[in-house]
Amino acid sequence: MTNMRFLTYLAAILVLFTGVSGSTAPGARGTLAVQGLLDRQVAAWNRGDLDGYMAGYWKSDQLNFFSNGKKTMGWQPTLDHYRERYQNNKNGMGKLTLKVELEQLDEDLVLGRGEWSLIMPDGSTPHGLTTLIVRKLPEGWRIVHDHSCSD
Repeated sequence: MTNMRFLTYLAAILVLFTGVSGSTAPGARGTLAVQGLLDRQVAAWNRGDLDGYMAGYWKSDQLNFFSNGKKTMGWQPTLDHYRERYQNNKNGMGKLTLKVELEQLDEDLVLGRGEWSLIMPDGSTPHGLTTLIVRKLPEGWRIVHDHSCSD
């Protein structure tokens, strides 16, 4: 790992544990682009388009998805998780709301912290917290790490 990458990851860890604002982060261009990515994901989810939703994730075996104590590695296993949990069950995908505060840590790294909630067809309302690490890749901004839990 290069020194610059190490410093970037160290900054991300400090932000997570201390809540320090990234006032030296290079502008907000990344946060605007990432907000657009997240908005497209929510729109895809709400129209039942799981493939469109998954377009926001890094299509790599190195994608990290942590959910309720389970670690999933890779884009395809993450898609399989969503299919099993939401698409292939009788209750469907529901309507997603996502409220995430974004902070640009460097020119190609954005940290997101926030809340998600669903309104399901049966009237249930699962909700929880999420932490996202979004990186600017050659194909554009993509989620490389998603840690989501439900209440």
